[in-house]
Amino acid sequence: MAIVTPIETPPGARRRLSLANPATLEPIGEIEVQTEDDAKAAVEVARKAQREWGTLSFADRARVMQRALRILLDRQDDFIDVVLRETGKTRSEALMMEIFATCDSLNFYSKNAAKILKTQKLKLHGLMRLMKQARITYRPLGVVGVISPWNGPLILSMNPSVQALMAGNAVVLKPSEVTPFSGKMVAELFEQAGLPDGLFRVLTGDGETGAALTRAGVDKISFTGSVATGRKVAVACAEQLIPCTLELGGKDAMIVCADSDLDNAAGGAVAGSFMNTGHYCCGTERVYVVDDIASEFTDKVVERVSKLRQGAEGEFDVGAIFWPNQLDVIEDHMSDAIAKGAKVACGGRRNPDLVGLFYEPTVITDVTHDMKIMTEETFGPILAIMRVRDEEHAIEMANDSPYGLGGNVWTRDKQRGIEIAERIESGSVCVNDMTMTYGIQEAPFGGRKNSGVGQVNGETGLRGYCHAEPIIVDRMGGKQAAKMYPASRKQDDGMQKFMRMLWGTSLGRRLG
Repeated sequence: MAIVTPIETPPGARRRLSLANPATLEPIGEIEVQTEDDAKAAVEVARKAQREWGTLSFADRARVMQRALRILLDRQDDFIDVVLRETGKTRSEALMMEIFATCDSLNFYSKNAAKILKTQKLKLHGLMRLMKQARITYRPLGVVGVISPWNGPLILSMNPSVQALMAGNAVVLKPSEVTPFSGKMVAELFEQAGLPDGLFRVLTGDGETGAALTRAGVDKISFTGSVATGRKVAVACAEQLIPCTLELGGKDAMIVCADSDLDNAAGGAVAGSFMNTGHYCCGTERVYVVDDIASEFTDKVVERVSKLRQGAEGEFDVGAIFWPNQLDVIEDHMSDAIAKGAKVACGGRRNPDLVGLFYEPTVITDVTHDMKIMTEETFGPILAIMRVRDEEHAIEMANDSPYGLGGNVWTRDKQRGIEIAERIESGSVCVNDMTMTYGIQEAPFGGRKNSGVGQVNGETGLRGYCHAEPIIVDRMGGKQAAKMYPASRKQDDGMQKFMRMLWGTSLGRRLG
């Protein structure tokens, strides 16, 4: 994530921010901090454009998304370059996490939205089916505000936007102030693909702009970011009685069972902890390994981590820390852990050989739950390993957290892995893999506890951008309602007899 510096501006002028590459410290551009008036104007324009877009068929909307997909494939290097300048992540991570995942999202929802959001005829129960017909139609909400984070600036802007657009909504995107150019690239992509003017708008700025968007008259907010900011978004939405989905922080646990394939488990721990420089909401931050195999597992992990290459150019495995504030958190958590008895097996400091914001890939052991590194979100290239007595102890420790976003279990016994996963208090769990749920388009993704509210992706996520409207048709043409008045004691007695017959006997309950 880029380094952001305020620019001095004359009194009364709009605030401006300059950005620098976190890996090379070279300047990459400036942005203007847009205001509450800008946010309201963007929403007003988007709402006008949505009226026609919402009447289009899914096939018409899908054609735009398919054009966007083809353009992204043709221009993927342009998008990768922008992401790399803003984040300092590796090219491989930009390719897989940003480009591949975005292509998958565009293709999946353009192909499946019509099926997921088609009008549903309901099969009613009991005698009701003789009297009524019912269906549910999925109607777009209107204008959706998307507030996206810095760790996945392209995919976490595109994925909710694609879903909202395919559901028939307009979108106003507010990307992070430290990855704004990725957000602008999203707007450029949709414009090239032929999305109607005004339907997708981008607001640049910091937290002030994000707060303005939540108050600008949108019909839903989709937010990905910190717990503290998520609470503010939730309050703003509650005050306006509009829905929101909040994907917040994580402290994902990995459980390594006694029967695990240790080579695979060690590789999974390294992938889960160091992907995207650890800036991954579902990154593995806590590893609980059964004591009998802990030494061998740790040795395999350290061997792998010691070989990771860190850099800013060419081929490397681990990139820069995207944001200076995150580097402060990482160093604070490491200092706290070491002061309380943790041991650094490798890494454990800023990389002295690189000019940018780099923290060495680190393995830390002898950790306990009185350390910040095991209880608070670190969001960095740190793999913390804790020995546990057995799998039961591991489950207990995994659930001892205010977070519940993702997690993973490693075992040769897949059924046992599923049973353990079902006992972990988390939004999702993977068996014999790092947490990959967000990349499974069919699966709903969301957190428990402090990790969020609501779910995104799949049927649940796509329908969350709609109002599910039941439409009930009386089979008798309204005769029953017409006979409601005048009321009479005879009618009441008849209703009571009918209820006793319907629910007072086993046959009645079965038919009802």
